[in-house]
Amino acid sequence: MHTFRNYSMILMTMLLVVVLAACGQAQTGSQSGNASTAPAGGNEAATSTEAQPTTIKYKAANGEVEVPNHPKRIVVLADSYYGYFVALGLKPIATVDHVFASSMLKGTTDGVTNLGETPKVEEVLALNPDLIVVWDGDANLANYEKVAPTVAIKYGQYNYKEQLQEFGKMTGTEDKAKELASAWESKIAEAKPKVQAAVGNKTISIIQPYAKGVYIMGDSYGRGGEIIYQELGLKGTPTTQKEAIDNGPGYVDISLENVPDFAGDYIFTAPWGGDGDTSGLALYNSSLWKNLPAVKEKHVFNIDPVAYYFNDPISMDAQLDFIVKSLTGSAS
Repeated sequence: MHTFRNYSMILMTMLLVVVLAACGQAQTGSQSGNASTAPAGGNEAATSTEAQPTTIKYKAANGEVEVPNHPKRIVVLADSYYGYFVALGLKPIATVDHVFASSMLKGTTDGVTNLGETPKVEEVLALNPDLIVVWDGDANLANYEKVAPTVAIKYGQYNYKEQLQEFGKMTGTEDKAKELASAWESKIAEAKPKVQAAVGNKTISIIQPYAKGVYIMGDSYGRGGEIIYQELGLKGTPTTQKEAIDNGPGYVDISLENVPDFAGDYIFTAPWGGDGDTSGLALYNSSLWKNLPAVKEKHVFNIDPVAYYFNDPISMDAQLDFIVKSLTGSAS
């Protein structure tokens, strides 16, 4: 009996040890499983909750401005730059009248508030903007700065390529800006050989008459100049190169009788449109104009005076198509 009792006790003790060991292993296994998944789960939580910067500090003409990252309510009062924001996927909520007059930007302005030619401060502020873009020297700059981040831009501080990248940095859309630049370079690379083959050594001029004279445009003041001279590598007349491209603000103001010195073998033209003489009749009806070789050979191409004022990605894309078609007979 004692032997049997002792044997039973030994057996029970062994079973208890086995059970306890199994429990210990299960608990250890459970803890090990938790430990193996904890880092992954912890990293996921850290990634999902990692905060993106809510603002970007941008050095503008009016100093350092703290701009919202991906602003949602942009008001563009410096009209030249409206198309840049649209191209970057940041459609402004309001802009000025000149933008609405451009045939090349027409499809982008649906739902955009037209603030007229001279915006009223109270109307701008009533829109509750989170970013306002103005020209450097805007008389109402101080009023705008009180209610929203306001970036003042000095025209010509950056060329059109640099300006696109600046807006990308300013609004957290650098990747989109680089994508647009790459697409543009590809398009130029395709068009340039065709245009140069068609034009050869002939010269190009951009002529805009106004009430008291004539503007000859260079390579940095819109009107297709950046495309014709910079991108496509075409040449102006020697006087155009010297006075409108190498010197001055991007154009030269001449009298009507000096037009033959600047008129190239091909001419792109439109009346200036900024004064009473919107038709350019003083030049276009003159015998001087009619006797120009480009006019006689029908190498004159009329451009839209408003649409060619702009040098944003959307406008320049359309301008390139027209310029290539005009000079080669086929679109880019």
